Amino acid sequence: MQALWGGHCLESISVISELLGNFVNIATLLESYGDHWVLAIGGALIGLLFGFSAQRSKFCARAAVIECCEGEWRQRFAGWMLAFASAVLVVQLAISLGFLKPESSRHLGSLGSVSGSVLGGLMFGIGMIMTRGCASRLIILSANGNLRAWISGLVFAVTVQATISGALAPIRLNIASWWPIDGGVQRNVLNFLGVSAWAGLFIGLIFLAVAVWRFKATAGQAKASILGNIFVGLAIAMGWLFTQWVAGASFEPIPVQGLSFSGPSAEWLTRVLYTDTAPKFAFDAGLLPSVFVGSLIASVLFGEFKFEGFQTENKLGHYLSGAILMGFGAVLAGGCTVGAGMSGGVVFSDTAWLTLISIIAGAAMTYQFLKSIGAPT
Repeated sequence: MQALWGGHCLESISVISELLGNFVNIATLLESYGDHWVLAIGGALIGLLFGFSAQRSKFCARAAVIECCEGEWRQRFAGWMLAFASAVLVVQLAISLGFLKPESSRHLGSLGSVSGSVLGGLMFGIGMIMTRGCASRLIILSANGNLRAWISGLVFAVTVQATISGALAPIRLNIASWWPIDGGVQRNVLNFLGVSAWAGLFIGLIFLAVAVWRFKATAGQAKASILGNIFVGLAIAMGWLFTQWVAGASFEPIPVQGLSFSGPSAEWLTRVLYTDTAPKFAFDAGLLPSVFVGSLIASVLFGEFKFEGFQTENKLGHYLSGAILMGFGAVLAGGCTVGAGMSGGVVFSDTAWLTLISIIAGAAMTYQFLKSIGAPT
């Protein structure tokens, strides 16, 4: 019996080793399953990590901005800084070592717009305060049973689609044309300043130092969220590394990209409504639903799932207006807080940094204004 059991164990180990070997061999995977499915599965795994970690750490750009407005600079601010620092350090290290080459990505290689980044970022920041969460946060909250986030997220997705190729597209194109900038290496802030990617690592260490400083100031409350925020940052970096890995082995043109939530929201809306004309499954298609699933798993495991609807102080128009502003602003600016601000920020795209700064400014001004008139924030 022991010999038989030992034989089964050895056989199982052999099978697992073979599977792991095939997994590491990306060329074999691409040949067996095709580029699109490999990208979708990779996006799904990264999305699970992001969703679970963001739920546990309460990762939220809106909450971080509000803490800054209140002069607290506490756990939410430190958590956002830690996630961003983690992503910057991993991505810039990969660039410095020559593994990651983001020059052809939409953040650096495509036509950009200063006017779009600034105005779109301001609009997104305003909407983020009004809907009580950015695009990624709405997905996390939806998976926790928040019906307000469900409705806001649906309106956000519809607006994104209308802004990409619908009734709002001409307005977007007009605003973006006010101040366009060509794609190329000059769009990398580090290249513009004449420094190498190692300078990006130094900047990442500065962000990390700030995060550690603020976490130490709130040590009694912050320990549970540290690991979660690190994994949020790693998930953002893994989007870049995984798509670069696939692009390097594929014979097809594969976009090298980070995480994004505005475009995938519109893509899934199209897939649900128009199955025959929906795009092929790829990285974004696997990412978005798995973020929802990861957050759902975390909320159920830790007893935080509960249905929550609109209450007396929650005004439907407040949320829907914010969702519309976020949807239009995200497309105009080239992404949301994660899709443009963080994913683009870690490769030091000039427009991504303009978007991130504008989102923070728009959110801060809106929060202060709503607070001054006694409106819900």
